[in-house]
Amino acid sequence: MNERLQTDGLATVFGGSGFVGRYVVRALASRGWRVRAACRRPDLAGHLQPMGAVGQIHAVQANLRYATSVAEALAKSDVVVNCVGVLASTGKQSFDAIHERGARLVARSAREAGVTTFIHVSALSADVKSPSEYAKSKAAGEAAVLEEFPDAIILRPSIVFGPEDEFFNRFASMARISPVLPLIGGGRTKFQPVYVGDLAEAIANISEGVGDPGTVYEIGGPQQLSFRQLLDRTQEYSNRKRAYLPMPFWLAKLQALLTWPLPNGLRPITVDQVRMLRRPNVVSDAAKTEGRTLAALGVQRAHAVDAVVPGYLERFTPKGQFSSYKN
Repeated sequence: MNERLQTDGLATVFGGSGFVGRYVVRALASRGWRVRAACRRPDLAGHLQPMGAVGQIHAVQANLRYATSVAEALAKSDVVVNCVGVLASTGKQSFDAIHERGARLVARSAREAGVTTFIHVSALSADVKSPSEYAKSKAAGEAAVLEEFPDAIILRPSIVFGPEDEFFNRFASMARISPVLPLIGGGRTKFQPVYVGDLAEAIANISEGVGDPGTVYEIGGPQQLSFRQLLDRTQEYSNRKRAYLPMPFWLAKLQALLTWPLPNGLRPITVDQVRMLRRPNVVSDAAKTEGRTLAALGVQRAHAVDAVVPGYLERFTPKGQFSSYKN
């Protein structure tokens, strides 16, 4: 356990119990920070406790739609990280409520509370001109954050992968029950997947002074892979051999519309995600030239997909994750 606990250093992580948030909590705790994990259901955040020393990590209730809960959650914090995001807009948890108004509220509350460092996790697809509502709301959230907290550091990751991700796990699960996998738009869309642990390390580095205030960093891993290459790897790691069903964007959109009544966890893809697949999701040349990348935030040896994903997709193999250990 960390022996140099910074009893005077407090970091609050909004969305701390989620996929990205839990890794941020762990990374900060390993650096000696006291960590508040702000989430809607702190009673379901027990998995965070073993990540630090006794009393080092504390889950508190907060909802980005309620100003009082946000202000109370970040009171007396030195560092605030906003990891809250939704992949699909549903009910009160809409893109506008979470990505724009929620981000603005956290940034404003952080400024008013005298927070030293504010880190906002956005998305590489963020663009006010995008046909995707998700991407437009992420861009609006970035603008709101910088308006309220001009020295904020914004991170735009590509697809984030890790044991709890919603990309490789979803398609591996689909390959387990479906005879075909959808090859949307010919599978040509480019991505630059980043390991969640590398993203968390970058955030921990920023908390210790790395990075330029008021800067937007584009976060991608060491590989650029097409959608088809990602599906190829998913099948390889889960030992599946499914045929691909070429699906033009218009047909994928129709399928998304027909599955709209299903819960988000059961829908293969949403209309908004189909729109996002029309554009590449890789680090721009401008970001590379200007030094606004993962390497600039102190992560010099980012993990490749092949180094991490096979380990957690093994459970999707036909005979189960322990079959390879049998005599």
